[in-house]
Amino acid sequence: MTAPPEFDAIVIGAGSVGNPTAYFLAREGLRVLVVDELASSGQGQNKAAIGGVRATHSDPAKIRLCQKSLEIFSGWKQATGTDIGWKQGGYCFPAYDDRVEGTLRTLLPIQKRYRLNIDWVDAEGIRRLVPGIDPNGLRGGTFSPEDGQVNPLRAAESFTNEARRAGAVYLYRDPVRSLLVRGSAVVGVSTGREEYRAASVVVAAGVGATALCATAGLTVPILPDSHEAGISAPVQPFLGPLVVDLRPGPEGKTTNFYFGQDAEGQIIFCYTPRPPISGENRTSTYEFMPIAAARLVQLIPRLKNLTIRRVWRGLYPMTPDGSPLLGKAPNVDGLVLGVGMCGQGFMLGPGVGANLAALVARGRPLLESEVFDLVSPARDLYGGKHEALR
Repeated sequence: MTAPPEFDAIVIGAGSVGNPTAYFLAREGLRVLVVDELASSGQGQNKAAIGGVRATHSDPAKIRLCQKSLEIFSGWKQATGTDIGWKQGGYCFPAYDDRVEGTLRTLLPIQKRYRLNIDWVDAEGIRRLVPGIDPNGLRGGTFSPEDGQVNPLRAAESFTNEARRAGAVYLYRDPVRSLLVRGSAVVGVSTGREEYRAASVVVAAGVGATALCATAGLTVPILPDSHEAGISAPVQPFLGPLVVDLRPGPEGKTTNFYFGQDAEGQIIFCYTPRPPISGENRTSTYEFMPIAAARLVQLIPRLKNLTIRRVWRGLYPMTPDGSPLLGKAPNVDGLVLGVGMCGQGFMLGPGVGANLAALVARGRPLLESEVFDLVSPARDLYGGKHEALR
């Protein structure tokens, strides 16, 4: 009987987190296997991303992880020769009321403490940054010029190609059925066709992480909810930043609304539904486009004749406290988690991948421990009401 194939590390999932993790693991000199149930890389939630990449967060760990992502994305073409559609247009958060202005101004000291390049811009400055924006009641807003946008499909393909060049092996159309457990350690994975062994297994399986980790006796509470997005035909470039309107929608069914113009001139847009739409249904809804169109035209009236090409829905793998689960699994040796990205997996992916690869290969992440510990799988996810992962 042939012995099962052995690797130094196995990555489950070839998406927004799995591909960068595989790339950086292979760059560390490890023998890496990537396993995905779909036909090619980036075909899960990665292709549903709108491509925005920002370090403009309120959480220190997300700020620092996305700063690393921005460093990687912005330097990718120079490092690899591949164009992944990087556009450094920044992120703009306009304010039209006391609540939003107060929120944005309160966050500025925290963001600056972690070396985020962001400032308050007056109303005239916002009008220059976002030509045609509704001036009525505009108070100003924040702008972070180093944020940007990337093409998610190009990025997935390029990370895969570079990981392969570094020696990683990709296995498609073969879902991982269970983790292989020996004593208190995970020692590999079992797919529909084969068992594979490795000293470290990285779970980057998105909404599938809960069921997968349960095969090793680990409770990982991830509940998916769905968000819809759309994209237009190309128009003459006019919009630099990706714009985030934090006001609730007048129709009462949305909170945040965000949109931008990508490197090809297409307007891409999305909103946060209220209440959240739980579950894994990815069928487009009848109400998305009328609501999104109304909010887009309200903010930039000149877009009233925009031609929309398509809409789609993707899944956000949500954790109880809204932050990712990154690092070594508690009480299970050999298992590393890169899950629960809460809809920000694409922008977090390269930063997460670089840190998880360093953790596996060198025993510690790139980030300072006091920041990385904020996303530890062993933290209290329920504010003292329940246990952490077990």
